[in-house]
Amino acid sequence: MTTSEPTVVDVIPGVYDIPAEMYHADPIPGGSLSSTGARTLTSSCPARFRYDLDHQQPYKAAFDFGTAAHKLVLGDGPELVLVDELIWNTDATKARVTEIRAAGNIPLKRADLERVHDMATALSGHPEAADLLHPSSGQAEQTLFWPIGNVWCRARVDWLRDDQLVDYKTARSAHPDAIQKAVQDHGYHVQEDWYRRGAAAIGLLPMDTPFPFIVQEKEPPYLVTVARLDLWRDIAHQVSEKALFLYESCRAADYWPAYSTDTEFVSPPAWLERQYA
Repeated sequence: MTTSEPTVVDVIPGVYDIPAEMYHADPIPGGSLSSTGARTLTSSCPARFRYDLDHQQPYKAAFDFGTAAHKLVLGDGPELVLVDELIWNTDATKARVTEIRAAGNIPLKRADLERVHDMATALSGHPEAADLLHPSSGQAEQTLFWPIGNVWCRARVDWLRDDQLVDYKTARSAHPDAIQKAVQDHGYHVQEDWYRRGAAAIGLLPMDTPFPFIVQEKEPPYLVTVARLDLWRDIAHQVSEKALFLYESCRAADYWPAYSTDTEFVSPPAWLERQYA
């Protein structure tokens, strides 16, 4: 299923088992487009996409918890290191935390480490989620590279099975209404379409392969919902096509415009117009 680790000069379409750092650094000569990039191009603008591409995003400690949960649930990722101090703002503790992160690992307070262990235990008690992520059913954190016309694309699949793709997300709420809002806000439907395109392009899985999202709450009792976004497919396909067009045309012209090049006449929302009509 998985080919050998690529360098920046020998990437061919396929599945690769590579470190997250290599994936995010993008080993494709000339660059490639990820699902995150596609969503930025279409939900924001090319200028924002170009800025993010040229400027490394600042580290956010909030990412540690989600990464730690992925590690325990998927069985792949950086080492989780206990920093058993209640206060992390002393010079000695800050130095240790910096050293742990520099080594590519995740520092956690005892309460957070216990919490992610409890999350993994709770998920193992959810029959469908536990079956989808059974250790013998697939591989964690697999990278796909594939071309579409003149554009190289990439994706990093949380859990790659022979019969489907699976994504695991932590959230404040796993209620279906909250998931609907998260899909709209974060473009998870576009992520699904992007990953399906990659799997189909390299002959791994058909375009209509199942793609369940496992959403788990970050607070007790760590409730789990398995969600499918099948009704979002047509919308997601159109967004992906727009992203590919924008990326290819902006790159060819080396022109990355902002939201608008003309004066915009901003109207009041329809509900406000009705209120004052």
